[in-house]
Amino acid sequence: VNKKFCVEHGDWPGTAETWKQYNNPPSGKEPLHSIACGTGPFKLERWEPGVEVVLTRNDNYWREPAKIEKAIIKYIDEWTTRKLMFLAGDADIVYVDRQYVKELEGVEGIRVYKDLPTLSQGSVFFNFKINPEGNPYIGSGKLDGNGIPPDFFSDKDVRLGFAYSFDYETYIKDAWLGEAIQPTGPVIKGLPYYNPEQKTYYYDLKEAEKHFKKAWNGQVWEKGFKFTILYNTGNIQRQTAANIFKDNVESLNPKFKIEIRPVEWAEYVRDITTGKLTMFIIGWLADFPDPHNFVYPYMHSRGTYAEWQGYRNPIVDELIRKGIETVDPVKRKRYYDQLQMIYYIDVPGIGLYQPLDRHYERDWVKGYYYNPIYPGQYFYSFSKGY
Repeated sequence: VNKKFCVEHGDWPGTAETWKQYNNPPSGKEPLHSIACGTGPFKLERWEPGVEVVLTRNDNYWREPAKIEKAIIKYIDEWTTRKLMFLAGDADIVYVDRQYVKELEGVEGIRVYKDLPTLSQGSVFFNFKINPEGNPYIGSGKLDGNGIPPDFFSDKDVRLGFAYSFDYETYIKDAWLGEAIQPTGPVIKGLPYYNPEQKTYYYDLKEAEKHFKKAWNGQVWEKGFKFTILYNTGNIQRQTAANIFKDNVESLNPKFKIEIRPVEWAEYVRDITTGKLTMFIIGWLADFPDPHNFVYPYMHSRGTYAEWQGYRNPIVDELIRKGIETVDPVKRKRYYDQLQMIYYIDVPGIGLYQPLDRHYERDWVKGYYYNPIYPGQYFYSFSKGY
């Protein structure tokens, strides 16, 4: 972004004396948060957070002007409303939650692209050091059958018990209609150094029982536990995953009790970032197509998810440093192979799914093409007409 523009709108003036004052502002409070500056094919006409974004064509764009004059992005959570707008032609492109795809099968005038490979995955992360302060999700806060201690998941056998309790195949079939694969670790399919031969966990309740009986020197099996798993309201895939954990783990021992609770997205994120969640289900979408963009947030002690869950392994931090600093692809592969194996051995979390995507549009829309590293719509390429 142009420096002069930034300074004129209250951003860092570039002086050494003031960098601390401007460094790391709160989310949503950045000086340019609601101010647009760019040379793209569209101009920001209006932004109503949580409601809609209106873009108008930039006729002075350095390439040819876009074919469409205006693009309107509406945020509508309720599926029935989106569906009716789509069928009536009031929406050209619509997002369809996986559980509703059958409602549009065979509908005239709709074009759908299926099985689009993604560079994203959804995982469950175990919190090694739960924040107990005012925490309603850990019950008594003790291993007494009525709660769990803050370090409950620091015992590897607890984590292994959960890893073997999850029915991966059933989950992908039911929650994703079979349109997903089980990840082999942080380095997902489609990235350099993805290892399809990497060991993964599988559904085996006998193996899960064995580890739960060993956990915390037998106290887990003897005393039982009680805690809550959250998911963000409306996310059926995360709700389904949470219920699979609940049903299968509770089937092993009547003293094992898990409550599932929906919360709004803002509360979900707040409780993740403040360390209050026991285990959390969330996804990661590639910012750039390199394994570093996944192993760092998943495994580095300062990475997004690893830091939130309290996972630290000095060997991992060093391997990640070597992986990003090394140019030789043979050496890089060696580092990322090691990291994938360590993730399997340490089991700080488990990959649940790498989805295949879908794109729905009315048949008068022209110019769509799929780019797995670009999660939105590239309106510059679109036109409308038969």
